[in-house]
Amino acid sequence: MGTRLDRFLPPSPLARRLSVQSVLFAVGDGTFLTGSAVFFTQVVGLSAAQVGIGLTVAGVVSFFFAVPLGQLADRVGNKRMWAVGAFASAGLFALWPLIEGFAAYLAMMVVLEVVSTAGWSGRGAYTLDVFPREERVQSQAFMRAALNIGFTLGALIGGIALAFDDDDIVRAVPWLTAVILAANAVYITRLPAAEHDTVPAAPDQLVNPGALRNRGFLGVMTCDGVLGTNQVLLNVVIPLWLVQETDAPRVLLAWLFGTNTVMAVLLQVAAARGVDSVGASLRASRISASFFVLSCAIVAVTHDTVGWLTIVLVWVGHVTVTGAELFQSAGHWGFLSELSDPQRRGEYQGAAHIGGTLGSVWAPAAFTYLAIEQGTLGWVVIAATVVVATLAMPPSARAAERYLAKAAASATA
Repeated sequence: MGTRLDRFLPPSPLARRLSVQSVLFAVGDGTFLTGSAVFFTQVVGLSAAQVGIGLTVAGVVSFFFAVPLGQLADRVGNKRMWAVGAFASAGLFALWPLIEGFAAYLAMMVVLEVVSTAGWSGRGAYTLDVFPREERVQSQAFMRAALNIGFTLGALIGGIALAFDDDDIVRAVPWLTAVILAANAVYITRLPAAEHDTVPAAPDQLVNPGALRNRGFLGVMTCDGVLGTNQVLLNVVIPLWLVQETDAPRVLLAWLFGTNTVMAVLLQVAAARGVDSVGASLRASRISASFFVLSCAIVAVTHDTVGWLTIVLVWVGHVTVTGAELFQSAGHWGFLSELSDPQRRGEYQGAAHIGGTLGSVWAPAAFTYLAIEQGTLGWVVIAATVVVATLAMPPSARAAERYLAKAAASATA
């Protein structure tokens, strides 16, 4: 018999194991990320511009490797690819304290990003493969909530290391991360095999056309990437707007990010409930877009408000864009679950990465310019962009369904 506690726990023992894995990974990654700016500038000796260049170059390289790495995951087995990526990441983090200068940093960032992309392709395909269709989205929602818990714990550990104000301690943080990520990799190897891990797809079994030829799927993922620019509002535009365009105190930023974390942990599962079809995913995307547009409208008016009214409105604007994040994530998982070829799930993970990048890579520069330089008109353009992307999703999703149906018919003919 179920208990009240069950509603707060993942729906199956496997989902609980994967949620534990999510916490373990995020603690390791979050520990390093918290002090990464200090590590790169004070230990490696880079300028802020060089750090940014490295991140950009690594992102561009991973963009081109996303689909080939996904194809490799389909051929060698998704869990195997995930575990190899996890072990390789742990080893690379152990090398960070030995890196000096920009050239070595750039090479490390590129290799690390490629390895991470390989691991995440395997992970994404594995989670689709190992769960029954009706459990996929809900289980991934629990895993996302667990990731947020882990990143919070990792940030706490990283913050403690920074508090000592000692470069030797900062230099040692990557080694701690490497140890945690190695434990994470071992944990992954002990997870049960999914269908395509025991019998990975051989080249001659991959008879259906590749993911990049499924233009409907790429269209959905690109539009979903536009909706995913809620992260740009959360982490870049609203904080800049608060500091430059309102009279709200800067300390409010801490409360905004704290609220976002709490909501992501407590409400992600609720937002994903019932998202088990393409139609439900489209509905989640529409809800996400509504929250996104509402946030734009609320934040835009704070340019002319004062005092507590500004504080409350900025906070509400951040809450609503967090709602956009929660429902966009749910829709994203639903699309991947329903619109991926079961024989090519790794490859479709790579194609989703490409589509999401195309839909969002331009947003930090464009949204910042529109909001900060153009004011109310800029916020209207931002909101309109999201609305247009949302309207384009249903025909793209129908095209993706037709493509998969045609491919399946051709395979059985």
